[in-house]
Amino acid sequence: MSVRAALVAFLLLVNSAHGQGFADLGRDAEGFAVPVPGTAFDFPRDHGAHPEYRIEWWYLTATLTGADGRDYGLQWTLFRSALRPESGEGWDTPQIWMGHAGLTTSDAHFVAERLSRGGIGQAGVTIDPFAAWIDDWRMESQVEEGADALSDLTLTARSQDFAYDLTLTATGPIVPQGDNGYSVKSDSGQASYYYSQPFYEVAGVLDLPGGPIDVTGQAWLDREWSSQPLDADQTGWDWFSLHFDDGAKLMGFGLREADGDVYTSATWIEPDGTPTPYGDGALELTPLATEEVAGREVPVEWRLELPDRGIDIETRPLNPQSWMDTLFPYWEGPIRFSGSHEGRGYLEMTGYQ
Repeated sequence: MSVRAALVAFLLLVNSAHGQGFADLGRDAEGFAVPVPGTAFDFPRDHGAHPEYRIEWWYLTATLTGADGRDYGLQWTLFRSALRPESGEGWDTPQIWMGHAGLTTSDAHFVAERLSRGGIGQAGVTIDPFAAWIDDWRMESQVEEGADALSDLTLTARSQDFAYDLTLTATGPIVPQGDNGYSVKSDSGQASYYYSQPFYEVAGVLDLPGGPIDVTGQAWLDREWSSQPLDADQTGWDWFSLHFDDGAKLMGFGLREADGDVYTSATWIEPDGTPTPYGDGALELTPLATEEVAGREVPVEWRLELPDRGIDIETRPLNPQSWMDTLFPYWEGPIRFSGSHEGRGYLEMTGYQ
């Protein structure tokens, strides 16, 4: 298959949102492996790729403060998608890779995207030593022998408009999402394997059109893989990762259904990393204000309630125009929240057409 044909196939795979579930993620998983409950993670193996599953990502967001006192946010994501369940070598591999990088300020939002055919060295993931890359964008382990590969990372990305070079040091453990890593996404039982490292302390440099700026802050890495994570009638999601000022964390998402219902899931994470998962209905998500973004109405302010933890907060974006204008477009940017608790985090919203 030629590079052009591979990219066309990839675009069809990730950008189909009609009749098969959002972004084709409700498509039949026939021939691919499917997550099952009760499967323990195997590290460092599970930091690497799982080509027997149809989709996978290494997804990192960071909330940052510059030496100038201003807020910043960034995203670095590597996606892997399989065009078919069969294996192959070199140009015959069915694996396609996509990279997204974003950098957000209060008055600008920068986006870059990379695409690659698998099997030719342009993109991929290695386990020992751990590295995830596409072209010159890299997430690389810097750990000493015996430490978890994700506990100390360097992260780089560069485009025509921006660049960043960061170090990330984990101060807490890896956290399984859902039922010990088995994350259910619908009443029908669609699921993924899902774990996070939400305890990174970050330091580094952002290169912006106005010049370099030193930054520090917090970051959150999500690892997820599946073959059919959404139901066919689910149209998109609203996903939050929240850093509370007291050191606790919260992951929560709502998957919107065509009939107006929303399937929710959440994980409360203690400052020591102890997780408490919450199933559908425990987390309440209420949009409070919309903004016209890239020609569509997007809910950019939200109320989140988790009564079991006494949480009742409202979020506001650093930049309401944080639109990722990529092949698969979506809204993503840093947020602050206040109310019963205060802190910072990230919001990703898909399926707003």
